[in-house]
Amino acid sequence: MPGRRAPTQVDVCHIGAKRCDGRRTVDTVANDEIEFYWRPGCPFCMMLEAQLDATNLPVRKINIWETDGAADRVKAAADGNETVPTVFVGERSLVNPSMTELMDAVRAEAPQLLDN
Repeated sequence: MPGRRAPTQVDVCHIGAKRCDGRRTVDTVANDEIEFYWRPGCPFCMMLEAQLDATNLPVRKINIWETDGAADRVKAAADGNETVPTVFVGERSLVNPSMTELMDAVRAEAPQLLDN
């Protein structure tokens, strides 16, 4: 696709893989951090990212255009669409959440993250 960069290897790997160089893959549940899926130019992503950056919550930011398997993970959570921001907190996925919705999910799914 024109304008789209080739995938780069970061701290996530292809969906379906159990491990990649000892790192967690995009298809495993993260209980020690929030997974924040975004793409360049997304104003909703930028707004939520700024709010997340103001917290002490551990967040792994994953660019869906540069990370193998990331767009597929988002599509699975967003009815087949590449809607971002999509956030995973434990086993719960949130598509374009408000900060209030995200914090409610953290309290319900991963309250240990609030201790950071």
